[in-house]
Amino acid sequence: MPKLKIQNSKVETHKKNKDPLSENELGRLIIKFLEYCIVERGHSELTGRNYLHYLNRFYAFAKKHSISSPRQITLDMVHNWRMELATSKIDNKTLSKKTINYHAIALRSFLKYLAKNDIDSLAPEKVELAQQAQRNISFLEPEEVDELMMAYCGKNLLSLRNRAILEVLFSTGMRVSELATLRRDEVNIERGEFSVGGKGGRRRVVFLSPDAQMWIGRYIRRRKDKAKWLFLGGRRGYKKKKEHDKKRQIGHISVRQIERIVQAGAKKAGIVKKVSPHTLRHAYATDLLSNGADIRSVQAMLGHASITTTQIYTHVTNRRLKKIHEKYHKKRVTS
Repeated sequence: MPKLKIQNSKVETHKKNKDPLSENELGRLIIKFLEYCIVERGHSELTGRNYLHYLNRFYAFAKKHSISSPRQITLDMVHNWRMELATSKIDNKTLSKKTINYHAIALRSFLKYLAKNDIDSLAPEKVELAQQAQRNISFLEPEEVDELMMAYCGKNLLSLRNRAILEVLFSTGMRVSELATLRRDEVNIERGEFSVGGKGGRRRVVFLSPDAQMWIGRYIRRRKDKAKWLFLGGRRGYKKKKEHDKKRQIGHISVRQIERIVQAGAKKAGIVKKVSPHTLRHAYATDLLSNGADIRSVQAMLGHASITTTQIYTHVTNRRLKKIHEKYHKKRVTS
């Protein structure tokens, strides 16, 4: 099957054969759609790669069934493709409903692109998404957050970095990918606020708590390097560097390293539930809501495009509503 790839914000093909995707109209339109997503819509390369991955599978199915034009895409064909995704094992695993829905979302976006360009095909609204069970999120109780923070209370540079990372995650609700690539000049520690670029290029303002400001300050003051990154990766910068290493660029911390820091901290704190950087994002939202913040404000601070995404935290508002009901609803005692 022809394979697409994303290279330097452009869509290219693996050239095992001579221009394989040019062999039919459907393949050429998929390439144009992916270029449109990145260049004109401004989607991130990660989104582009995901669309590429899902539409490669759709293209392979279409080719196998001699479908070479968007005009040949029918509801039955899409149904059969989704059935194949649901019943086939990929890398010895069956795809989840959520993953199959991602495939359907990519296809629906492609069909919307075709409709926008007056190319006859299946109407995008005919591709429905499967219903999924409501997400059951994992969050930390306030005392567990405190215990996690205390897991890193040493005075060496590595411990200071790890504590500062935990404090910033909980204080801002940032995604781990946003935190990993923060530059020193982007963060105003004194003012306790700065902007970050989230999904879809949407920027939002986040705020540092006094604790986060203090631990970042301690970490930065102990550093001797001039690296541009707020958090350095590995143990680079924590040991005396050899002469031939002095000119090397010190890299930022990786997402995986942050995950390990959080997991190790949870283990030290004796927290038995699974804890990840995203758990601290959940704890941040839960803390705001349980202390009276409205859900629209929390949506803005988390950088969610849709209020529906923020509504996974209704377990908190439901708990508050119960307390209000108990306090204000007339109590009747009947015998």
